[in-house]
Amino acid sequence: MTPREQDQHSHSLHSRPQRVRVQQFGVSLDGIGAGEDQTLERPFGRGRFGDIDPGELFRWAGATASWTLRTEPGGSRGLEDYLLRDYSHGIGAEIMGRNKFGPVRGPWPDEDWTGWWGDEPPFRCPVFVLTHHRRPSFTLADTTFHFLDATPQEALQQALTAADGKDVRVGGGVSTVRQFLDADLIDEMHVAIAPLEFGSGLKLWDAPEDLTDRFHLEKIPAPSGATHCFFWRR
Repeated sequence: MTPREQDQHSHSLHSRPQRVRVQQFGVSLDGIGAGEDQTLERPFGRGRFGDIDPGELFRWAGATASWTLRTEPGGSRGLEDYLLRDYSHGIGAEIMGRNKFGPVRGPWPDEDWTGWWGDEPPFRCPVFVLTHHRRPSFTLADTTFHFLDATPQEALQQALTAADGKDVRVGGGVSTVRQFLDADLIDEMHVAIAPLEFGSGLKLWDAPEDLTDRFHLEKIPAPSGATHCFFWRR
């Protein structure tokens, strides 16, 4: 690609409208993305059949060559590996619910809790945490967390501005994704359906076809056993 072509390509990327995206969101066959009674020991809560293991929900991702927690060589290539590598591409900000950020409820007792991700969160962009109990922003490595008591529309406006022309990811949990769907604010989604059932918990849908009044839907079964659902606006 010549320098002129690179300039034109860069201009085309920055001139297209920003999109609001859901990526790599996991649900069970019965549409459940998390259980109830979340605790520090049970980040994904509990379903009818016991504690929900995120390793089972995202087994497809853990089997890929690009899985960030991989300690040994190997892993699968192909579509699922590409989806994992594409996670941060074009994303300039994330919005998440307080339950995704951590298990603390009510007013913050202190500011010791800084998320599940250690000193180097994987987001590497501004993250807006929706909560009724504000706290000061803080930065870990390349990620700055902001805490908002705001509607989805208000939070999205701040995130779009912070994203500086890039897309905004709605990262979850289930209730937050549902709020943004109900407000008709999401443009694209990738949801991976794991081949298991939880019996009870927080449901994203009864079936992916529930959303085809507003979205096109393509379903791609993978060798891992997961079915990847891709949605884009009609």
